[in-house]
Amino acid sequence: MGEEFTHIDKDGNAVMVDVSEKDITERVATAKASVIMEPETLERIMAGTLKKGDVLSVAQLAGIMGAKKTPDLIPLCHPLALTSVKVELTCDPDRNAVDVIGTCKLKGRTGVEMEALTAVTVASLTVYDMCKAIDKAMTITDVRLTYKEGGKSGKFVAS
Repeated sequence: MGEEFTHIDKDGNAVMVDVSEKDITERVATAKASVIMEPETLERIMAGTLKKGDVLSVAQLAGIMGAKKTPDLIPLCHPLALTSVKVELTCDPDRNAVDVIGTCKLKGRTGVEMEALTAVTVASLTVYDMCKAIDKAMTITDVRLTYKEGGKSGKFVAS
């Protein structure tokens, strides 16, 4: 792991990485997360009977908005011209879970991993927010990058 930190200069100051010399390439990243809950909570999400409305649709929009706001939330992230943000939420009754997948794309000089991770995290937080009145014990878990392609570091696929 002998690599240097890219967000700290030689004097220990925080810096935004200078990407001006990097090539413009297509970059894509996918992240996943899960929200584990009581079976009754998942049943109500699937039936659409929660007072706050359609949990999955609202969380999907929140995830998309979250990806777009990543540089406002994470101090040294570059503002990016995202060309695509997709957030999918699916219910898994066998695990009492809502699974979230987020994919971000652009053509640019820096990757979109943080945007994908932010998308799934904000979507998961929205599921929690909309259901917390009936299930405060929900757990947001397994937030992770699962795929990344583009740039000089190439392709990453989680095992």
